[in-house]
Amino acid sequence: RPFVIVDAHARIGDTWRTRWDGLRLFTPAGHDALPGLPLPGKAFRFPSKDEMADYLARYAEAFGLAVRTGSPVERLELAGGRYVARIRGGGAIEADNVVVATGAFQKPRVPAFAPDLDPGIVQLHSSRYRNPDGLRDGAVLVVGPGNSGADIALDLATAGRHTFLAGKHPGHLPIRTESWRGRMAFPLIWFVWTHILNIGTPVGRKVRPKILAGPEPLIRVKPSDLERAGVERTPRVAGVTPAGLPLLDDGRILDVPNVIWATGYRPDFSWIAGVELDERGEPLQDRGVVEDLPGLFFLGREFQFAFNSHTVGGVGRDAEQLAGAIAARVAA
Repeated sequence: RPFVIVDAHARIGDTWRTRWDGLRLFTPAGHDALPGLPLPGKAFRFPSKDEMADYLARYAEAFGLAVRTGSPVERLELAGGRYVARIRGGGAIEADNVVVATGAFQKPRVPAFAPDLDPGIVQLHSSRYRNPDGLRDGAVLVVGPGNSGADIALDLATAGRHTFLAGKHPGHLPIRTESWRGRMAFPLIWFVWTHILNIGTPVGRKVRPKILAGPEPLIRVKPSDLERAGVERTPRVAGVTPAGLPLLDDGRILDVPNVIWATGYRPDFSWIAGVELDERGEPLQDRGVVEDLPGLFFLGREFQFAFNSHTVGGVGRDAEQLAGAIAARVAA
């Protein structure tokens, strides 16, 4: 079927290139590839963000994928029975079928009290953090103990910054893929994420709401790594004092010159006309298919079908299912 992929960035993979300098994927390379083209190198290493960006560019070239870069879609709407994607700066693309694969991480989310911090405090969302040089001298408070927050806290502490990591520990995978035990265990874990924790099984349907409501467990960075680096764990940030300083749940006040919000993202589908959303702001869909808007599909949402549906290595099964749905619709 004829298709085109539109990408808001100037180059394929720039979504990855623009993240912090030391970012590596949280899962091993053997589970970070799209169907048909493995990532080069050892299967149990953790690829860098630039490796993943270059891999995506190679993937498009290897399969001759039609990608139109520098084309951010500002509005998607039905007009005359077809979908019209309006491109920023002018122009539009018409299509009978549209797959929205914008990823699970869209609009940065920060607490409502973030603007009340002292203006002298440098505050960044994790999506804007690059390296310690972009911060003021002194300590750093990282808010959010998930994979991104732990990774950034480790990056800062390793660079010699006194680093606080606020929030309840989300749990972690008690294995290291660098060890032979971890290399044997992780394929089993991936099997569970793919074939057991999905909406087709009773246990998958039971745990799905809890997984969607809470942070994912730490995978690559472990609590022992943070402890060795000197990262100081604290309770969550409850608010801001009248003086504009972060206030912890236990009443402690942190006088820090830097705050990084590793507090995740919120979905934003305001640019899609007529799409119905649930209480989390996610589109109402069944395995990516939107019944009320025939021809509109979603790919790469968190737990769309399985626990790993939003990962590079786990999206292939959902993509194949959607391709079949599109082909059947065109045939009909």
